[in-house]
Amino acid sequence: MSGSSRLLDTQGGGASIAPEFLVSPDMLDAVSPSGDRGGMVLGSGLQGEPLTISALRPAPTRIVLVGGLYLARQVALRAMAVGAWVVVATGRPAAWQMLQKAAGEGPDGRLAPLVQIRRLSPVELPRPSEDGPLMVVHDGGPTPQELFPPRTPWQTTVYVLPYMHPQAGATANAADLVLLQRLPVGQAQLAARIWRLPPPMVQQLTSLADDQVVALGRNLWKPLRLVTTQKEQQILGPVRRGD
Repeated sequence: MSGSSRLLDTQGGGASIAPEFLVSPDMLDAVSPSGDRGGMVLGSGLQGEPLTISALRPAPTRIVLVGGLYLARQVALRAMAVGAWVVVATGRPAAWQMLQKAAGEGPDGRLAPLVQIRRLSPVELPRPSEDGPLMVVHDGGPTPQELFPPRTPWQTTVYVLPYMHPQAGATANAADLVLLQRLPVGQAQLAARIWRLPPPMVQQLTSLADDQVVALGRNLWKPLRLVTTQKEQQILGPVRRGD
């Protein structure tokens, strides 16, 4: 697990590490409000407190999602809501069309360029900046190639893994933050070997509800419950695990 920067926080004190953005009212209406630390509200803790993820920050950032499309699309949708460009590299473009529709249309009636859906091959990316951070979603199966490694500040690459695979260990260990949905016993045991998890954590991974996620990082193990608004459900459907 790389880096020790805090990527997950409860709302509260401390300096903000992500900027504020102006976005359309329609987009703000579609998602949960951002946290007061400048991050994206991902879910709630055991006491119902909102938990934010600072996924867009002035450092190259890697996030690994182990689970289904719902979680990946929700993270991308919320990145859009705080002003990020989103580039999705995928072999199943139809599964991501809803994000382009959610971004709306420009003055010329064409889909807004906020979301780009690309093939799984190297392409020129928008240049990220504080005013226009970039999230690249790599939806390339359980053993992704390094097509879009984050190399500059304000670029975040999100690797979508449908399940744990032994060859994904290098990608997982290089992540600044990992979000894990419920795993079968065998995959939970593989996760234990990759991250040296004790038996109670392995057991917890096998018993998460469909709307629960564990946030894993250096000195971080945080179970949380996904928070989804009515407008998000209209775009993404009901909270679920798997594709």
